[in-house]
Amino acid sequence: MIWQLDLILLLLVLITGIAALSVRDLLSSAIILGAYSFLMCLLWTEMGAVDVAFTEATVGAGVSTVFFVAAIYHTTRRTKD
Repeated sequence: MIWQLDLILLLLVLITGIAALSVRDLLSSAIILGAYSFLMCLLWTEMGAVDVAFTEATVGAGVSTVFFVAAIYHTTRRTKD
């Protein structure tokens, strides 16, 4: 394994996790969580767990992101902020 690549992926995962928690818009948070899942997929692949990476890519980055975005579009805002 290349430790520099692992470190870069770990830092990107940490940044996207903090960004998903700190943004105020739900749609942005859902998209950032999709990016977080994709980066976790890359990290699992780098560690050699290809089956876990495939599951993370399909469920985490794919289906969950689509469900989050669909749920956000079916809701309305109560306040204007």
